[in-house]
Amino acid sequence: MVDHRLSPTSQMIVTRTPLRVSFAGGGTDLPEFYEREEGAVLSTAIKRYVYVTVKRHSELFFEPIRINYSKSEQVEHIDEVQNNIARECLRFLGIEPPIYISTVGDVPASTGLGGSSSFAVGLLNALHAYRGERVSAGQLAEEASHIEIAVLGEPIGKQDQYAAAYGGLNLFRFKPGGGVAVEHQRMGNGGLEEFFESMLMFWTGHQRDASAVLAEQKQNVAAKLDWLRKMRDQALDLHAMIGNGSLDVHGFGRLLDQGWRLKRDLASTITTGQIDCWYEAATAAGAEGGKLCGAGGGGFLLFIAPRKRHRAIREALAELTEMTVEPECHGSQVMVPFHG
Repeated sequence: MVDHRLSPTSQMIVTRTPLRVSFAGGGTDLPEFYEREEGAVLSTAIKRYVYVTVKRHSELFFEPIRINYSKSEQVEHIDEVQNNIARECLRFLGIEPPIYISTVGDVPASTGLGGSSSFAVGLLNALHAYRGERVSAGQLAEEASHIEIAVLGEPIGKQDQYAAAYGGLNLFRFKPGGGVAVEHQRMGNGGLEEFFESMLMFWTGHQRDASAVLAEQKQNVAAKLDWLRKMRDQALDLHAMIGNGSLDVHGFGRLLDQGWRLKRDLASTITTGQIDCWYEAATAAGAEGGKLCGAGGGGFLLFIAPRKRHRAIREALAELTEMTVEPECHGSQVMVPFHG
């Protein structure tokens, strides 16, 4: 006799993983650079998130695996999952069906804020919790890096996974051999608030495939070593600048501007004529400096400026949508572990 009774509802897990804004050093987190010499990236986690839900899929459904993101997948076997990160995370941790995964983010995908890596970190965190495990930020970052870079062959570095796992404002040092040192940046006496209040971020309305930009950038590493060294040194200089607890808006903006002008030469698709026009309009209106977040080609424009110039910058970029930027001190967190 077949027992058709349903098993009790299992634990549901929800994780919240921050996105990030990188200020300087992007590209030196690629192994093509840090295997030659140490790389460094200064970045901050922000209060914009990727949420992941994981639970045992109910026997009432006919498919053993359901994955909801910008589309919905219902499949029989893990090998049939089309979402590359979801498939490889399930394989990596040996998760057996039935399983339900859902994810949603605060900003669109492919916008230069590290969303893919935040999804990988958040999903791994949720799957570990689903298995009753608590893991460190370092383990999450390394597992996500392994899946995205070694398994999937994405032409990306390790900064996004570490920013998502650790949270906060950090200098990441990327060592030959793949080791990563995390130096948390503390700013006292209201310095952190002053720092973020000097920022303006605008959505260009353009999404881009980071892989295409980064693939060209990786191919150019040997020819662009001097550019990348300067960008790494800028990350170290910015780290030192904000380490004294007070913010030099002009100095920080000037270094950000120099870094953006160096980054534009790393690959042909990093900027566009329209992006350059918006950037010049903002600097003409009083921005001390800025950059395009992420690999390039679209996403968000970030500017540093004295607060008295913010209105003029907003007017100069009136056609763009502004997004507020606030610091997030926590990395990926399990927010909802409860039993039905």
